[in-house]
Amino acid sequence: MTLQSGDQVAHRTLGVGRIMMLAEGTAVVRFDSGIQEVLLAELSAQTTVLQALRTGQQHAPQQAQQRIQAELISSLNDTWGVFSRSRIALLPHQLWVCKQVLDSWPPRWLIADDVGLGKTVEAGLILWPLLSRRQVVRLLVIAPASLTGQWQHRMKKMFDLNLTVYDPSQDREDAREGTTYWDIHNQVIASLQTLRDNHKGRHERLLAADAWDLILVDEAHHLNVDEATGATLGFELMAKLQDADKIGGLLLFTATPHRGKDYGFLSLLELLRPDLFKANEEMASQLEHLSKVVIRNNKQTVTDLHGQRLFQAPVVTSEEYTYSPEEATFYERLTDFITTGQAYAASLGNTANSQAVMLVLIALQKLASSSVAAIRRALRSRAARLKGEISRADAQTRELTALQEAGDIEGANALEELVGFWSGGLQLMTDEKERLEELLELADQVVEETKIRAIMTALNGRFADRSVLFFTEYKATQSLLLEALTQTYGEQSVTFINGDDRADDVLGASLHTTRDRAATEFNEGKRRFLVSTEAAGEGIDLQQSCHTLIHVDLPWNPMRLHQRVGRLNRYGQTRQVEVLSFRNPGTVEARIWDKLNTKIDSIMKAFAHVMHEPEDLLQLVLGMTSPQVFQNAFSGAARQGNNLDEWFDRTTSQFGGRDVLNTVQELIGHSTSFDYQQVSDVIPRVDLPDLIPFFRQALRLNQRLVDEQDDLLSFKTPEAWLGEVGILRNYRELGFNRALKGKDVAGVGHKVVDRAVAQARKYPANVAVAEWAGLSAPLYVFRIADRVTNTPGARRTLVGRLMGEQPTWLRDWELLQLLNGLKAGADGVPAPGLMTALADMLEDETRALEAKLPELNLDYAAPLIEPYAVFAPQLK
Repeated sequence: MTLQSGDQVAHRTLGVGRIMMLAEGTAVVRFDSGIQEVLLAELSAQTTVLQALRTGQQHAPQQAQQRIQAELISSLNDTWGVFSRSRIALLPHQLWVCKQVLDSWPPRWLIADDVGLGKTVEAGLILWPLLSRRQVVRLLVIAPASLTGQWQHRMKKMFDLNLTVYDPSQDREDAREGTTYWDIHNQVIASLQTLRDNHKGRHERLLAADAWDLILVDEAHHLNVDEATGATLGFELMAKLQDADKIGGLLLFTATPHRGKDYGFLSLLELLRPDLFKANEEMASQLEHLSKVVIRNNKQTVTDLHGQRLFQAPVVTSEEYTYSPEEATFYERLTDFITTGQAYAASLGNTANSQAVMLVLIALQKLASSSVAAIRRALRSRAARLKGEISRADAQTRELTALQEAGDIEGANALEELVGFWSGGLQLMTDEKERLEELLELADQVVEETKIRAIMTALNGRFADRSVLFFTEYKATQSLLLEALTQTYGEQSVTFINGDDRADDVLGASLHTTRDRAATEFNEGKRRFLVSTEAAGEGIDLQQSCHTLIHVDLPWNPMRLHQRVGRLNRYGQTRQVEVLSFRNPGTVEARIWDKLNTKIDSIMKAFAHVMHEPEDLLQLVLGMTSPQVFQNAFSGAARQGNNLDEWFDRTTSQFGGRDVLNTVQELIGHSTSFDYQQVSDVIPRVDLPDLIPFFRQALRLNQRLVDEQDDLLSFKTPEAWLGEVGILRNYRELGFNRALKGKDVAGVGHKVVDRAVAQARKYPANVAVAEWAGLSAPLYVFRIADRVTNTPGARRTLVGRLMGEQPTWLRDWELLQLLNGLKAGADGVPAPGLMTALADMLEDETRALEAKLPELNLDYAAPLIEPYAVFAPQLK
């Protein structure tokens, strides 16, 4: 048979395609993988549906059923990632994010979902189809140092993706040409803190390596640019890679994309899409492009597949307590000590010593608001170092400032606790030594802290028998609470997380554990209590068996409270989260928190007038406010006297100002976001169990028996599927359910499933007339593809037309469910005239689909409709 332009053909490895152009001995063919020029000798003609009907041809019904099921499985996963091997249930907004990203190539998106919506799942859903079809070969994930191991673990556990954590010791200058670290490793997770440091030519080797098909940056707000001081090292590295054309796709994940200055935000967007955004131009003129770049989903609007909201707003309460006489005396003297020191610092002028004095005093004030135990430890160490040691105040001030600016809260808090060690020779006031001795005497008179007693009362009352997560800023306070919990509930009831995996001074001993072990034991219910410092403030899930959080102390930044709550109020939480904090109304910190909360309420009311879901916007407002604003409010309040109200308003004017509110509204209003009402019809309602009917029949067509129990299949692998490394000869209890624990989870990307799909897609069967159980009228299947092929991997979908008294259009996932329920009986000779009638009806329905295309919202530049199969009942 002579092939002609427009003919449907099959290729052994590239699959089915259509000839676009003939040349001497070759043909240009449009395949799913793109347009290829291949030898004519490698092509075989394929009969189209219409040709088969007009000539009276019919095919094996099971093969036709298998072929269309396989096509649907492949296209649904390529578009939505719905059959990926994630071990946790997928949510509509996650599938929607995946589709938004996969619909474009190269993908360039800023994904700014609220904390707790499953960004790791979204990332895995995006990465899996790209990696499995090798559209992405070279992948670089950049994350904070504390999260690199977690990224590696979750990608392996949830999606069976094996990514390598960057090891700088293997990235050497003396590496042989062509065999550098970046030439050997194609899929890498690297710490931003490590990678941004151009140590011994690290950047030169990175820039000399092949380009990355995709770079994903977690916590991307660390890629910041200040108009006055310039770019962070992380942003400079990304700019180098961009300028060297080493970035294909780029995905940035951050819950706080705008840090208060348009220039920094626009710089981030310009990094993503330099064709749309310019940092040095007005933001107002560029707002119209945000929906092409920024995705923002929030807890208040995400739902399950039935449209039911997933998250409830946390119940936040506070309890008051009052100091004992001993605590009150100590607090009064300490406050006087701090205000005296502040006055002394002011007398030094704007010098390095003045700044260092202020930092030490602020650290002492924060420690005191946490616990007497925390401030006592610092005062003792400071008093011990006042005996003539030369000060290193200037260097240590720079170290603390650098930690704070880098967002390393755990490191900064640890340094603040050691304030007595690192500032020994720095005088805080003229009579500091004597006053320190007095403070230590008063601190030693506090034998029981009333806040700890109030916490224990809450545990025995309203939180009896509950699992509870505690947060505190400082290790001394952590140890104090660990001791109280251990004494009351026993050693096995409690665990902890902090920066160095060690808690000292707990009943005279030191405790040791790791962050991962503590989180696992707490999530599995083996430990009732988890006491954490800010080391667990980000990047850890603790919601599995807990919905109660107690703030042992309150950080001087409301954003950190939001991050703490996000450890529990996140995807997978089945109960409404309850949050409890403790306040002593007699302290200046309580007064400032009252004022902050009043201002936050005012911001929420302002948003409520213009936005349906104002709760989501607070996080963005907090992210746009410099932490220095809140630090100034707390540290300077004690010396304001009767001027506190006016001083507070002036100090916090940046927080929630009109400009900030307008910016947040514009950001939300112009970003693209998941809306269940708009997309509920297209979100596929299929999951891994919907693969079982296809896979079961695939085994039977290969003469293999299958033992099926619930969603577990056991079988001997067909010979046609063997030959690839990693495919077993026998499978015992292969699981088609994400909830199954301890089983091999099957899905697209599992090698044996992929072989079954690949085999079925090659079946040359498209007309199936039989005694179909479950089908009483003809079913037409159409394939819609995008003629425009300037991206790897053609965009395509399948739709069905079920005839009958009321013909119905079926979306791809509905079509798969229908085919899954069909069972072919005997096939035979079609009734006279049936094939002709089916052909005539096919042409009519093709025209009907052309008219319906706009309703499908496929967003294809040049849609191509192709009749793909017909299933019809055998008429008696």
